[in-house]
Amino acid sequence: MREGSLDAPTRLPIDWKNPDFVDDSKIDSEMRRQFEICHGCRRCFNLCDSFPKLFDLIDEKDDEELEGVDSRDFKGVVDSCTLCDMCYLTKCPYVPPHEFNIDFPHLMLRYRVFENSKNKLNFFDRQITEIDRNGKIISSFLSTIFNWITKKTNTLTRKFMQLVIGIHKSVELPKFFNYTFVSKTKKFPTVINNSAPSYGKEVVFFSTCFINYNEPSIGDAALKVLAYNGIKSHVVYPRCCGMPQLEQGDIKRVAENAEKTARELRPFLEKKIPIVSTVPSCTLMMKSEWPLVLPENKDVKELSKLTYDISEFLVQLNKDIGLAPGINPLEGPISLHLSCHGRAQNIGAKGAEMLRLIPNANVNVIERCSGHGGSWGVKKQNFENAMKFAKGTIRKIKTNNPKYTCSECPLAAKHLSQGLEPSDNKNIMENKTLHPIQLLSKAYGLDN
Repeated sequence: MREGSLDAPTRLPIDWKNPDFVDDSKIDSEMRRQFEICHGCRRCFNLCDSFPKLFDLIDEKDDEELEGVDSRDFKGVVDSCTLCDMCYLTKCPYVPPHEFNIDFPHLMLRYRVFENSKNKLNFFDRQITEIDRNGKIISSFLSTIFNWITKKTNTLTRKFMQLVIGIHKSVELPKFFNYTFVSKTKKFPTVINNSAPSYGKEVVFFSTCFINYNEPSIGDAALKVLAYNGIKSHVVYPRCCGMPQLEQGDIKRVAENAEKTARELRPFLEKKIPIVSTVPSCTLMMKSEWPLVLPENKDVKELSKLTYDISEFLVQLNKDIGLAPGINPLEGPISLHLSCHGRAQNIGAKGAEMLRLIPNANVNVIERCSGHGGSWGVKKQNFENAMKFAKGTIRKIKTNNPKYTCSECPLAAKHLSQGLEPSDNKNIMENKTLHPIQLLSKAYGLDN
């Protein structure tokens, strides 16, 4: 037996349709098997709160052995996991194909699937992950009221939200618009540059729920850059990728979303048209999680092969054909936070590669946790911990003293910005929630 694996990590399909998958005794047995190995290794002690909580449970026993730990106490370990995948990808030497077969995030997922099957999840936790339902209602006629209610300075309503819904009063929540990104693009299509080297190429731009409802400016920048490079974008948003449901253990909903979306995009899949996203979590779902949830679905497999993060796509385009000329230098250094779900795609620092296509770009890469963890970081019991994990990243941003601060993940950018005070560098405060594609658009002179 080898001490650790020298092979590339290989993820196994999620056997969620097997009745044993939600058998509590089998789950407990598997948790104890993997936890015993984690206990002896401890390489992940500083990644998130799950591992310190697990090790504290063991160390507090007189014999310092896992055997004496009550299984009911494992829930705290599970609830601290954000499914960031960093333990699987960057730390653990025992992931498949190693015979120990450790997959800590999917073990946490299995426990949540069990909880979901027994209706043990919090009602409001479920409601805040109903992204499409909430987004459609709010963007239709409630955006102004909702934005007022959720404004961080509105202490009365935010205290009420913390008390009743469980969202921490200090969390800066995304704003909504009175339109969706998809509807806007139908009214105002971008003009394709017919002199660009890539003229004639097409992509499917999967707008994602966040771009569609909360941050259309990122989508605007992406479409402008693609159009300037001669690429026609088919803007689609059939439904959410299912990451919020995955966090809640509602794997059946994830499978339904994946199956329906892949079927609806089949005309594009048959033509081998790339699918591009600006949110790494959504890209990761389509690339990696969907094929593990539905390993026999041919449409899902094909969609997975054709899916790209926006920076990954543009870097490859530059290598294959070359980007359209006209990228101008940007004054000052750039701090780029590489999101966990961007890193989990195992594609390298494509955001940094893309930004370095800007002449003389001084890009400082930060590979640390932002702490937000999707819906995990907004909850009252988690927010302070989330900000604790963000401190190291925020400190690096300040040390770099950048002109521009950006993250591949829009939610991570918003979360990190909360740790930057008005007394900090003026440039940091003015340019603190950008996406890398917005900087490339700015370098092209397209952001007006």
